[in-house]
Formats: sequence, C-alpha cells, structure tokens
Amino acid sequence: MPGIYEVYETLKMIEKEHLDIRTVTMGISLLDCCDSDSSKACQKIYDKITKSAENLVKVAESTERKFGIPIVNKRISVTPISLVAASSETKDYTCFAKAMDQAAEITGIDFIGGFTSLVQKGFTKGDENLIASIPQAIASTRKVCSSVNVASTKAGINMDAVQRMGKTIKDLAYATKEENCFGCAKLVVFANVPDDNPFMAGAFHGIGEPETCINVGVSGPGAVKAALEKVKGEDFGTVAETIKKTAFKITRVGQLVAREVSSHLNTKFGIVDLSLAPTPVVGDSIARILEEMGLEKCGTHGSTAALALLNDAVKKGGVMASSYVGGLSGAFIPVSEDEGMVAAVSDGALSIDKLEAMTCVCSVGLDMIIIPGDVTAETISAIIADEAAIGMINNKTTAVRLIPAIGKKEGDMVEYGGLWGKAPVMKVNKYSSFEFIKRGGRIPAPINSLRN
Repeated sequence: MPGIYEVYETLKMIEKEHLDIRTVTMGISLLDCCDSDSSKACQKIYDKITKSAENLVKVAESTERKFGIPIVNKRISVTPISLVAASSETKDYTCFAKAMDQAAEITGIDFIGGFTSLVQKGFTKGDENLIASIPQAIASTRKVCSSVNVASTKAGINMDAVQRMGKTIKDLAYATKEENCFGCAKLVVFANVPDDNPFMAGAFHGIGEPETCINVGVSGPGAVKAALEKVKGEDFGTVAETIKKTAFKITRVGQLVAREVSSHLNTKFGIVDLSLAPTPVVGDSIARILEEMGLEKCGTHGSTAALALLNDAVKKGGVMASSYVGGLSGAFIPVSEDEGMVAAVSDGALSIDKLEAMTCVCSVGLDMIIIPGDVTAETISAIIADEAAIGMINNKTTAVRLIPAIGKKEGDMVEYGGLWGKAPVMKVNKYSSFEFIKRGGRIPAPINSLRN
C-alpha cells in the first residue's frame, strides 16, 4: 500500500500537473462473430460488444469517483475486422464499421478501434476488402478508428500496401473534406504494431489476447516536467533518475485503476501502457519536457538525444512498477495534440525531417501531422515507407498519421478542438517519389530478423 507521502504526491500530480488515466480500453474478441451472411455477422458484432461492454463506462466513472483520478476516455478495441469479415460474402465492409459505431454509441464509449488489417507480408481477400472500405467506413461513422500494419522486422515492408495506403489516406481526406479532413485523424499506418495498444487510432484486440481484457493507458507529461524543474542544471544521470521515479509513480496509478476496473467487470487485467501522451493544454506537453532539459526550442539540435533519454527512462521506471507494462509505453510526439510541438513548428524549429529523426527513439512515429492538401498519394506513401523502414530495422513500433488538408497550404492553421488540438500545415519535400513507390513488391526483412 502507498504511504501518506506517496498519496499526497499523486494527488498533487492530478490536481496541478495534469496526471490522468488517458484511457481505459476494453479489448473484445469477435472471432465467434464470423458469418457468411454479413447482416448476421454485423448483428453478432453489435450484440457481443454491447453485452461485453455494457458496464464499462459506469465502472470507469465509479472508479474515477472512488480514487479521484480522471479517466479521460473510455474505449473499446476489437479483433481486426479483416479477419472477422473475411468469411462474409460482401466486399464492402462499411456495414461492419457501422455495427461497431452503433455499439459504441449504445455503450457510451468515446472511440472503438479495430477496423484493422495486418498486411505486412501480403493481402488476403478480407484485407483487400477492408482497405478498400476505409474511406467510406470512416467517413460514415463517428467513433470508429482504423489501422493497417504494413511492415514488420520479420516480414519486411509490403510496398504494395504502402502504395495503397497513400491513396487511401488521400481518398479519406476528400471523403471528410467538409470536416477539415478529420477522418484521417482516425486512421494510422503501422510497422510492428502491438496487439495490446489501448491508444487510438491504432488500438485493436490481437488474436493472442483473451476473450476480453482491460488495458489502461496512463499519461503524465506535466508531472514529468514538474519533476525536472526541481533538478534544473543537474547532470543527465540525475535527469534520467528523476524521470524513472516519476514514471514509477504514474504507472502505479495506472495499475491501480486497471485492477479495479477489470475486477468489477469480471474480466482479465491486460496491460498498463505507460505513454506520455500530451494534450493541447498548456503544461501537458512532451516538447516542454525536452525544453526543460535545456533546449531553447523543441526541434533544435539535441532534441533526438533528449527524447531518447526520456523514452528510455519512462520505460525503466514503468517496468519497476508493474509486471504487465505493454502496448506502446514511452513518449508520443503528436504535433497537433501538443501545444509545445505546435509552437516549435510555428517558430520554424521543428520540421517533418527532424520529427522523422526523433521517431527513431520515441514510442510511435509521425503522428497527427497536417500537410498540404495537394501532396500526392505517392509522397504520402513514401513518408509511410520511411517510417516503416525505421521500425523494421530497429525492431520497434513506428506509425504514420498524416492529414492532407484539402484546400490548405503550408503555414495555414487547421483546428480540430478537444484532444485533437490544432496545428499549422507543415512543409513536405517538393521532389517526387513516384517512380520509387510505383515499383511495388516487398522490401525484404533485414538480417537482424533471423534470430531463431
């Protein structure tokens, strides 16, 4: 049990430093919902989700009140729909997304993830149908999130999938043009995707997961920054130790909530994902943590080294606090969702090229980046390929969540509100990658994939 001082410290982090449980996510297996009749399959999906998660929001809210810990989002992740829908005779999987969306509305959760396809080595018919359905499915639903895994260290990079996802992102941007292309914020392209990630837009319930489980995502950039303010001028060993101790406390909070919720819902406790996920609120920024280490502006020289230290120390502190740390666990660097990142882009300190370098050492990748609407599908595919290569070679998760803002040009500001934030449209390299992407095929797995 935590002592009085630890309880006081935690309360202080919640009240003054923006510590929160970013998400309680229930994973639900839909493998028993397959049916050749798509209408019957959709009904099974709706019934399974609404029955499994009928008390999720109520239990999460009672846990908030009991411990005084804010739970920002309540979410659901499901088995990749490309697997569940594969036995159905229909080719348009929009109906499956709508069944998910209706179930999300009834249960009262914020988002549901799992309109997902895993194509790192090739396509099944189900994969092809799902990817073709993404623009319409996401544009016609409110709460459904989609993800596609196009690469892994073991399989290499499926460049046919990379090419297809560039076009899919553009099509989705046009399909949601009236909402500033917001649909693209609910689609992420992965390499080495984890099965137990509770964060959107990439959450899905992996096939090795139990029937149902609770995964919790914790976030506390403000708490880490406040801790570093107390060791100003100290060496990096002290900085790392300070972050580790703070991450330990944050993870303890996540484990407490995860066990409480899973116990009341009579389901498995999955993992705590200790990810420093920022928000647009001042004082809740990853960029400001890096600047607290001594950088004048996030994006300047030294930013990658600072982020590497932060990410590693967060993981080390987290694994000491829970035996079941998983998901992505580390530091996220989404541009529009981090007021410090937005400021750095606006001041010209942070570019896509620098962000790409920083993704080598962070938890995810190029996240919530708004680019000009006239950027070609092939250029988007090439950006995805670069990120996938970083993930593949370094045996880590990387991802791309780009928003080509139709009708917007470099420097324009695009605003979404809430946790999605706002950001300026960022510059993209003007030279073509068309012939490179046109080749297709598969980039072979690296030699470090041969570990058996």
